[in-house]
Amino acid sequence: MKIEANNPKLSSWVDVPEGSDFPIQNLPFGVFKTNNGPHVGVAIGNQILDLAKLYNLELLGGENIFEQDSLNPLIKQGKIANRILRNKISEMLRIETSSNTPKITASVLEKVKNCLVNQADVEMLLPVQIGDYTDFYSSIDHATNVGKMFRDPANALMPNWKHIPVGYHGRSSSIIVSGQDIYRPKGQTRPDLEKPPVFGASKLMDFELEVAFITYDGKPIGDSISTDEADDYIFGLALFNDWSARDIQKWEYVPLGPFLGKNFASSLSPWIVLLDALEPFRVLGEKQDPKVLPYLEYEGNKNIDIKLQVIIQPEGAEETVVSNSNYKYMYWNMNQQLAHHTINGCNVKAGDMMASGTISGPTSGSFGSMLEISWQGSKSVTMSDGTERKFIQDNDTVIIRGHAEKDGVRVGFGEVSCKLLPAK
Repeated sequence: MKIEANNPKLSSWVDVPEGSDFPIQNLPFGVFKTNNGPHVGVAIGNQILDLAKLYNLELLGGENIFEQDSLNPLIKQGKIANRILRNKISEMLRIETSSNTPKITASVLEKVKNCLVNQADVEMLLPVQIGDYTDFYSSIDHATNVGKMFRDPANALMPNWKHIPVGYHGRSSSIIVSGQDIYRPKGQTRPDLEKPPVFGASKLMDFELEVAFITYDGKPIGDSISTDEADDYIFGLALFNDWSARDIQKWEYVPLGPFLGKNFASSLSPWIVLLDALEPFRVLGEKQDPKVLPYLEYEGNKNIDIKLQVIIQPEGAEETVVSNSNYKYMYWNMNQQLAHHTINGCNVKAGDMMASGTISGPTSGSFGSMLEISWQGSKSVTMSDGTERKFIQDNDTVIIRGHAEKDGVRVGFGEVSCKLLPAK
């Protein structure tokens, strides 16, 4: 089925400011809350199209899956149904290029206008009730940097790294929506290797620049999803900050990997950009050497050119950009991640989330964590107020923004923003 909503020539009768992340070619889904309760909506410009209200006006067919506090019922409908819905919404919002008038009738236009609300007037909720969450480790520059810092620089990558998309199962209960503050976590650390561990607040708080994808229902347990099939099982993508307490993580991670250094909080952007909307921004991924096993082979352009930016904003100060990276730097793409995740028969469900792992590029300006930017605390970054940062300080706000752009069309994610409060 053709993805009509992606046409770069489309324009909307809704005012879309220049440089907006949410033109008519995007139409991401999210959940917002007003006095009428939580509703599913679609972002267009600075506004939200209330799909629950649109449904109640009998402008959307099917069942009412829009008066919900999550996108899960929508995701359960599957890819074709979501594609039809997005195309239908696009038709309601577009103008005819020949006449520069709305495509819908005047009476329907008035109804649709009454379903628009300002984004500034609502509370955005966590868009998905996340069942299971897996975090990958799929950026070769990030893995190499970490290996250089903590292991032999000449053998920075572990022997398995170029053969499998390494990942671990994280904690879904502590994934929070953008705008929700977190507290500096406490736990065991061992700052002096000659002395026993100590308990206290983490002193090395860090962000991790990531992009996450949400799945549709997969195959029955015991079956696998191939790299060719993977796109049919991916609903959409969002920005993700996988907060990390580096000193807690360093002490605990042997032999089973991250635990308390990661599970205290992870921040997700409120808008899910459908994979369909990102099709125009596909690019060729890095050549994989050595050759991967057959089940990880794939055809076509499976990486996506998404420009990513990380900002630190000290309390009362202006923003300071600390990283400009790109999702296209991923060594292991989403199709390979999903294929590997299910090759043993593991099932995935609608609303499961899989994160990319820290996204770093080849230069210091594109590193995706303070661990790398400060090179394990040996360097500092100057903030707008003149203070220095090696890691995140109390009352700092970390903001991640991202967008793809091509042929004059910008498809963005908005932002994921979170403030770090002092430990309780």
